This record gives sequence, C-alpha cells and structure tokens, in this order.
Amino acid sequence: MMSDMIREVQVEKDAAALAAIYNEYVLGTTISFETEAISPEQMAARVAGFAAEYPYLVYEESGVVLGHCYAHRWKERAAYARTWESTIYLAPQTCGKGVGMALMQELISRCRVAGCRVLIACVTQGNERSQRFHERLGFRQVSHFHGVGEKFGRLLDVVDYQLDLTI
Repeated sequence: MMSDMIREVQVEKDAAALAAIYNEYVLGTTISFETEAISPEQMAARVAGFAAEYPYLVYEESGVVLGHCYAHRWKERAAYARTWESTIYLAPQTCGKGVGMALMQELISRCRVAGCRVLIACVTQGNERSQRFHERLGFRQVSHFHGVGEKFGRLLDVVDYQLDLTI
C-alpha cells in the first residue's frame, strides 16, 4: 500500500536525495524560482528548520527517496500562524503515478491535526499539472500575480491556491 512508503523525513539520511530531486527543478524548470543548485548540506539545514515545527514527509520505495512534501509558515506575522504553505517535489519519473496524491493527502491530514486552518500552494502559472493536481485535492485558485518572477529570461506569473482545512 502506498501509505506504507510514506514516512517522516530523516534529515541526515534524506538530505542528498532531496537536494538531487529539488535541483532538477531548480536547474531545468521554472517550477522553482531558485536559480542555483543547492548542496546536500544546504538542504539539510532547510529541512531541519521546517521539520522542527511542521509536517515534513518523504515517499520512499525500496530504499530510494522518490518525493517529499512539507508545510511551513506562509507569512511571519503572528496573525498568520495557522496559515501554512505546502510544497511538494517528486522525482520526475514518479510524476503521474499517485505518489504526489498520497503524499499530499497525508500532509493535509497531518496539518489538520497540528492545528493548521488554511494551506496555501503557490504555483508558477503554466504549470498545468500542478494546477490540476491541487484542484483535485480541493484547493481553489485565489490569486494571480503577474510577472513577479524572472527565470531563464522570462517573466513568470504565480497563481495561489487555498485549501480550507476547517471544512
């Protein structure tokens, strides 16, 4: 069963695999607005920071990490404390096989239990796979920011999706 392959992140064990997955998006796509690859050490520091306070999940199959998702604070002001942002990255060969859906459903469940009221997903406009994915999970589009990012010589829009966890 797919949920048997979902586990909490283990920072030192997973950092290199998570960095490798993430760097494919950084270097080859506009999905991440980061422009330079990050090291396993940098990834470990990021993961440790998020995992200390928020759910951080990994999908592993036969000892190989194929994806990860996590929640983190959406904005820093105290009034936003129960509004979190969700992030998911999958190894490209894993996309479309149900791994992302299983990871996000587990993340959503854990966010509810942890007291999160609203999840926000920020998606680069034109990433139709991610837009449809979030809509299938019940997220609804709530904003569209025009030309707020620039990568590979292109101005990029960002679309925000929101999921109310109190319903």
